[in-house]
Amino acid sequence: MKVPLLDLKAQYSTIRGEIAAAIERVLESQQFINGPEVKQLEEALAAYSGCTRAVGVSSGTDALLASLMALGIGDNDEVITVPYTFFATVGSIWRTGARPVFVDIEPETFNIDPRLIERAVTERTKALIPVHLFGQCAEMDPILSVASKHGLAVVEDAAQAIGATHKGRKAGAMGTLGCLSFFPSKNLGGLGDGGMVLANDEQLAEKVALIRQHGSKPKYYHRLVGANFRLDTLQAAALLVKLKYLDMWSAKRRGNARLYDRLFAGFEAVKCPVVREHNVSIYNQYVIRVGPRRNALLAHLKENGIGTEIYYPLCLHEQECFRSLGYKRGDFPHSELAADETLALPVYPELTPEQIEYVVATVKGFLS
Repeated sequence: MKVPLLDLKAQYSTIRGEIAAAIERVLESQQFINGPEVKQLEEALAAYSGCTRAVGVSSGTDALLASLMALGIGDNDEVITVPYTFFATVGSIWRTGARPVFVDIEPETFNIDPRLIERAVTERTKALIPVHLFGQCAEMDPILSVASKHGLAVVEDAAQAIGATHKGRKAGAMGTLGCLSFFPSKNLGGLGDGGMVLANDEQLAEKVALIRQHGSKPKYYHRLVGANFRLDTLQAAALLVKLKYLDMWSAKRRGNARLYDRLFAGFEAVKCPVVREHNVSIYNQYVIRVGPRRNALLAHLKENGIGTEIYYPLCLHEQECFRSLGYKRGDFPHSELAADETLALPVYPELTPEQIEYVVATVKGFLS
């Protein structure tokens, strides 16, 4: 049996006609830059996320970078985040000229440990970036409390968590700014790169909107130095179609996760994802912890036709490009152990129970 890590063709087959019609409308209008679909998507996602304003941008990475630029983050500033995340989180801090400052994760949820944040704050700290990893929100109440106490901005990296909730609040709408990604593998995935910045501050949102278009308003009159961070109209048109199905797809992912949890129950060699009772996860990934035999299991799964992936095999404080930060192996043990022991299993909405049973049987057969 073949079980891919993600099967976008299966999803596309159910909405092929709607996507084609949406693209055709854009082709007929020839409004490829800042077409009406961009504004429609921004309004729809602001309403969906429960925030005042949403600003479409060219990628989740550019959402982070534009947010930091709008906040005035730059040389000699510090931004606190985790070393166990996708590169864009930390790369965006670096590109502003600021210094990334790392704190470790919680071993159960893989999200930032809020108890460690305050001791990392200095007079140069300007912002925090909690990452809602694998589709589950970080513990935002203590994070926001520390930020308020020290006058810090909070930029939520919600690239993997659109629609996830924490105590009833949507990911990306709790901090100063929130960042979404529409990379094709996300729960709301586009036909290429795309992203969104969520805001409850109209002035900050307007600054992000200026930054995404070279700081220009009106055209050719530049209030500040921005960049070309626009969201393509074609992407917005496709995402408007998919947004109607997002909650259904995420619910199916949760159903698949529950089946995995049940089938792995009592099997001590596998630790299933832990979701806090006040959180609703969207399971962008279903990540298990399997200990030191992880790499051998990865090879075994691939040999048996099962797609899998390591998120992420080397923490960012150990990456060559960040060597000058001065961190070393052993500084963040929970992050490092997660990088060594975890593995993502297929969880996409179109999976069948039979496929999940095959995955579990294959994992158990090897680890037994």
